[in-house]
Order: sequence, then C-alpha cells, then structure tokens
Amino acid sequence: MTQGLLRASRRAWIGLAVLFVLPLGSGAAASGEPYAGYVSEIYADPAHWLCRPDVDDPCDRDLDATIVFPSGATRVERWRPARNPPIDCFYVYPTISLDPGANSDLVPGEDEEIFVVRQQAARLGAVCRVFAPVYRQVTLTALTARLGGEDVQGDGALAYGDVVDAWKHYVANDNEGRGVLLIGHSQGAGMLVQLLRNEIDSSPVLRDRLVSAALLGTSVQVPIGDDVGADFANLPLCASRHDHGCIVTYSSFRATAPPPANSFFGVSREPGWEAGCTNPAALGGRVGPLDAYFPTDGRSLPILPATDVPWLDPALDVEIGTPFVKLPGLLEGGCAERDGFVYLEVTVNGDPDDPRIDDIGGDLSPEWGLHLVDANVAMGNLVSLARTQGRAWCGRHGRCDHARRFVARSGGGPLSGVVRSGPKRLSVRE
Repeated sequence: MTQGLLRASRRAWIGLAVLFVLPLGSGAAASGEPYAGYVSEIYADPAHWLCRPDVDDPCDRDLDATIVFPSGATRVERWRPARNPPIDCFYVYPTISLDPGANSDLVPGEDEEIFVVRQQAARLGAVCRVFAPVYRQVTLTALTARLGGEDVQGDGALAYGDVVDAWKHYVANDNEGRGVLLIGHSQGAGMLVQLLRNEIDSSPVLRDRLVSAALLGTSVQVPIGDDVGADFANLPLCASRHDHGCIVTYSSFRATAPPPANSFFGVSREPGWEAGCTNPAALGGRVGPLDAYFPTDGRSLPILPATDVPWLDPALDVEIGTPFVKLPGLLEGGCAERDGFVYLEVTVNGDPDDPRIDDIGGDLSPEWGLHLVDANVAMGNLVSLARTQGRAWCGRHGRCDHARRFVARSGGGPLSGVVRSGPKRLSVRE
C-alpha cells in the first residue's frame, strides 16, 4: 500500500489542571455530582437497556471466535467477561432498526439492535462494564426510503433526547465516579458527538471521567493539521495508546477504492477543517495490523441473507463452530488523505496460494466505503486500546485495583483534563 509522506504536526497541549471555572454544558453542575438525583422514567427500567452489568443480556455470552491462520490451521479463542472491570463503556448503536415508522420503538429486535451490539460493543465487556441503552432512533426503514427518493424525515431530536436521558440516568445512578469510554457508530456516533459537545466538553467534572470516545463511521471535524478545535474545544484526537480524555475516530475505505467525490464520510464540513482520523492499530500515525472480528455467517447487515462463507478451502473439511472468526495478518490499516478526504485506508493482504479466504465483505456503494464493517475491521484493536487507556485513566486517578502498578510506570497522580504521552502526531498523507 502506498503510504505517502509522513508529516509531523505539533499538538496543542490542554492545561493539566483547571484553574478557572469554565461554562458548563447543559445539566452539568459547577461542582459536586453531575445530575444529582436524576432518575429517568424510561431508563430506570432495565428492559430499556440492551446491556447492563446487573442483568443477563446479549453482552454476556457467546462471543468466542475461531482464529483462521494463513496455513489453514485454526484455534478457538474463548471470550471471557472481566470479573471486576475498572471502567465502564457507554455504547450507542448505528442505524439498524427495521421498525415500520420513521423512528423506532423501545423494543430491541433480535436481528436489529441485539445483532449490532454483539458486533460492536459486547466484546468490550472483557475490559469494562457495558451500558447500551435502547433509543428511538431514526430507522433503517426511513433511511432506505429517503435514499430511494421518498420524503421521509425521522425525528433526530427524539433520538438524541433518549440518548442524553440514558446518559444522565447512568451518570447519576450507576457511574459513581468511574472512568467511562464512549463508543458509537454512524447514527450512534452522531448522537455521541452531540452528547460530548453539549454535556461533556465544557464540563471539567465529566471530562475528567472520560477515558476516551470512539466515534466510528462519522466525520469528526478538526482544524487542518491540528487535533483539537472545530467539533470539540477540549477533546483532542488520541495520539498514543496511553492518552485518555481524547477521541478515537475513523471511517474505513479499501485501499483499492478510496472515497469518491460524493463520499458520505471522511469529508470536510467547513473551509479550514478536515475529518479526523486515528488509526486504532497504530495511534502514532503509522500503518498497523487490524485485529478484525467478523460474524461467521458473513452478515454485515441483518437485512442481508446469511451466506456460507468459505473462510477456508472446503477441501480441508474444517467446520467453524463459533459465532465469530479472526483472520490474523489479512488486514492492515493506516490513516490517509486523498483529494480532501481523510479516512482509514484498509489493505487486504489476501494470498491466493494459501487455503484461507482472500477478501472480506462489508461493501455497499463506493460513497459508503466499508461503513458496514467499520467496527468489525478493528474490534480487537479497540478492545486492546480500551484496556490500555483504562489503565492510564486509573493510574492518573488512583481509583482502580491495578492503579498502583500503572502509576509506577507512568509516574502520575490525579489530574483534570486531557493527558497525553507526547506532543507530536504523525499522519500518513498523499
């Protein structure tokens, strides 16, 4: 894959302590516990959560994967939830509901919300307590109708209202000062961009609890050549695995099919801005191996039929009995800039001479890129990154079981604001 030119840009450091009281986002108190006493009429009911740590749910089981090596050998990787995870994860899912209206109801579907939380968030339960609210999103039904030329408008304010309601209920009743990682994809990432802007970015208390925010399949805006500003005033792009209080974001496209002129992702919304890109496989800006998890039945969207994917040459007569597969060495990724688009460039290293499959699915039309598998292509990297960033957050705050070991390594104490390991960010650009 063509890597282009390495360009180093100085990072603007955020203050290591809050010296003045900043204006607060809506609902955040200037001091004390944010949203004290808040109880949601909707989210007090566990039935309105896809995943919570106090109920048996889709995030708790059946996440084993078969590792398929280039040689044709296989090995089962068992998934185990963390016994006492030190941090939380708050997940908002993408456009997935097939409900008939423009907005969904609050009843999750097996092949809709439950399907996608298993693809994009459940695996994080190995490092965090997973909270995933059901919300009245703008439906896939409405999106496909609109793309087909129909005048169907969902209520985005209703969807966001649910997300912020769930967030406030979580913070007031479940968080207890723990570090929290936000993760969302597509419409879910858009909801979290609003939440971060309105509730967290200007609140020192909530910013201090942010481990990181993984905003996938969207175009978070930063000033060209910088990593903070535009969408967020105080939340920069992550530049190291040990950064926290920062943003991980990308939209993925094949190296052989970069964003076309009408691409939906990787776009600049204003002159002087660009889409942010942070490669979860190598936050320093290099190309790195992507640790992907794909559903064994090959479905990247529930409305698509399941297929008998030949992960291995059928002549080997190998049966894969796990719900997920891993393909080490098949994919690598790096942030790239081309024709004004900034995106995660995914290279598929298929070898026709070995018995393993040579390509992946997940494509729609060119302007979508690999949107359907944005999370899948780097799920293992995202879990690993959550673990490392969680340890960094714990080390700085001294609130987690393993904090003493990590503090000895990083030499830090309690701190408000963003913590970074170094002043530079490398980008791969052409």
